[in-house]
Amino acid sequence: MEKFSAYRVFIKLIFFPPLVLIQFFLGPRDWNSTILNPRLPALPVKCIPSSPRYHWHPQAPIPLLSNVIEHLLTFVIGRTILCIIGLFRIPVLPATRKRTRLSNSPEKWNPRAGDIIVSNWVSWIELVWLAVRFNPLFVLPVPEATPAPSLPSTPISHSPGRRTGTGSANIQQPTNTPSLRIPIRAFRKVSLLQMIRFTGHVPSPDSDSSRLHSLEDIRKSASKPIVVFPECTTSNGRGLLRFADVFRQNVPVNAFRVFVMCVRYDPPTTLAPTLAHSIPSNIMNPLPHLFSLTTSLSPLAISIRLLAPSESPSSPFFIASEVVTGAPQQDQLTECCASLIAHIGKIKQTGMGWEDKVKLLQLHRAKMRS
Repeated sequence: MEKFSAYRVFIKLIFFPPLVLIQFFLGPRDWNSTILNPRLPALPVKCIPSSPRYHWHPQAPIPLLSNVIEHLLTFVIGRTILCIIGLFRIPVLPATRKRTRLSNSPEKWNPRAGDIIVSNWVSWIELVWLAVRFNPLFVLPVPEATPAPSLPSTPISHSPGRRTGTGSANIQQPTNTPSLRIPIRAFRKVSLLQMIRFTGHVPSPDSDSSRLHSLEDIRKSASKPIVVFPECTTSNGRGLLRFADVFRQNVPVNAFRVFVMCVRYDPPTTLAPTLAHSIPSNIMNPLPHLFSLTTSLSPLAISIRLLAPSESPSSPFFIASEVVTGAPQQDQLTECCASLIAHIGKIKQTGMGWEDKVKLLQLHRAKMRS
């Protein structure tokens, strides 16, 4: 069999793209369990070089080409999905804070490894677009285990109506104050498919500390740009949810570059369903939403606005007082990103966070059961 030894390395390289494809769909956590599953064919496992001079890890068969192959597969699969739902072309518009700069040539977006992309979160469609465009690393926030305490209702200071003795003068008015913030404990790296399945859900505590890392640790070890959604869940696209304190950094940022973007969807009509996916599907989320988009009788519209890098919080000329008014907050970077996204997207900040969406989902599930 020595006469075939010259082709041994070439044969091994051919079978690595399927391994990268499995990792693309399952993510790093499910990769080891997939390789060790005895019911799977042993052919891909045998393709791993066994010679001592090869020090390749199964999770990264070809370190120099794994990102390229993964990006190519992501591009093909992602573009196919977007074309299936009718999004053949997604307009990308450059955005600036100052109108005097609109006439200049748009600046290029070139996020590299360790850079952070900050965006609002409305649907799973922008996840596919981000994966096709930048092939980034997605992270999910993990909150602390302590739930947010509920605020009691406050009575109305005045007495509407007449005092008839029926108790109408003691009306209790529910408070409109947003829920208290729940601190974000850490982050968890997930694959694109896991991120899509999480669309619409709210963060939940995770007891497995082995896969929890700080955002700074993930950023330092990342070989791709990182996408962070400070809203921690999806909204209906008509307002911006309150950002969680995910960065805890001052501005301007010097350690890495920050890229700010905003996603806008047209409101639903009689013939066109909504592209927003704020409520998760009960079965195989979000496949029912995908099927509803494929049956749309009118073309779907989406626009993505990219803030110029020279006006991002990582620019050395960035001034926080021009973006955020009031006293400086604990996390200046988060506050600046929220204001910038609301400005370039022309959407209003609601002040309600993902903690308030927990109550909304509970009410929705109770209504569906009744």
